[in-house]
Amino acid sequence: MTTDRIAPGAHLLVTGGAGFIGSQLVRDILGRRDGTRVTVLDKLTYAGNRSNLETVESDPEQSARFAFVRGDIADPAAVGPLVASADAVINVAAETHVDRSILDPEAFLRTGVIGVHVLLEAVRHDTERAWAGERATTPRFLQVSTDEVYGEIAEGRSVETDALAPRSPYAAAKAAGELLVRAYHVTYGLDVVTTRGSNTYGPHQHPEKLIPLFVTNALAGMPLPMYGDGMQVRDWLHVSDHAAGIEFALRHGEPGEAYNVAGGTELPNREVIGRLLEAAGRDWSLVRTVPDRPGHDRRYAMDGSKLAALGWRARVAFEDGLPATVAWYRDNPQWVEQARTGEWDAYYTRQYGDRLAAGRAVDEVVDGDG
Repeated sequence: MTTDRIAPGAHLLVTGGAGFIGSQLVRDILGRRDGTRVTVLDKLTYAGNRSNLETVESDPEQSARFAFVRGDIADPAAVGPLVASADAVINVAAETHVDRSILDPEAFLRTGVIGVHVLLEAVRHDTERAWAGERATTPRFLQVSTDEVYGEIAEGRSVETDALAPRSPYAAAKAAGELLVRAYHVTYGLDVVTTRGSNTYGPHQHPEKLIPLFVTNALAGMPLPMYGDGMQVRDWLHVSDHAAGIEFALRHGEPGEAYNVAGGTELPNREVIGRLLEAAGRDWSLVRTVPDRPGHDRRYAMDGSKLAALGWRARVAFEDGLPATVAWYRDNPQWVEQARTGEWDAYYTRQYGDRLAAGRAVDEVVDGDG
């Protein structure tokens, strides 16, 4: 039987808690109504959406155990007091989209490296306070990372002891953050855990990512820009499973260890597109094959047996999760409209304008596509 390292009624600091994965984690934790308190620190960039926390803030019981702070994890003045009152820190804050990292690498380094450093310094300070008897608990730190740190995997599946070989600015920033976390464990004795999640999908995901972009474009009758031949392979993980895997590792993971949170559904993008078109009631006439992005990894795949050995497993089958995700975007047009405000049009034109102009129709589908 695994040990729960987080006491009942603990106070958790979730950075990036207004984003896609972070808000799912916050909603799930507070929704259990077990006395756990949560503070969210979020900068509310393009991918952070306060409305993702609406169900929490509108519920009197949950809102009494919840606090929201707008701020940057790279700001020590914002981070220090919040870590001082937390029993554990879950760092979900990140710039997350590879395409954006190619356009603006520096923003990824600020959040993924400097931000992680600031958080770790605050945790180190409070760890030393705990050792000196100045606070009751030693804070635990969980770094949320990605399968992309392993780089392209031609065969087999990545295990946690494999070398990190990132191939994009996004993945490199995440790998650098991981290395800092590990170094602070070895050097300063911090209680840290790292999770590496598969490609995640589900409600509340910003529409720059493949599934929400293609779903929202399909529902609107807009072109779907498929990179290259669409045969890049990903392992798909529902957001509720990803959030559950993060919390499970927080509670049961060994200090200093990394854990793969794998979805167990490995599919080429082209097949995913076929399935979402079917769920959206559209056909392949909307799809355009466009020039691929630089350094596009062909395949990611992870072995999830290490976390499974502690008792965790994914529960949402892709066959159920994808149609439910399409239905959520169909039923929440106001959320989609809000997500596509601000700099969305400029980003979309910069990212896909020339590609779509150079694209071509996909006249037929490969075997197995719907």
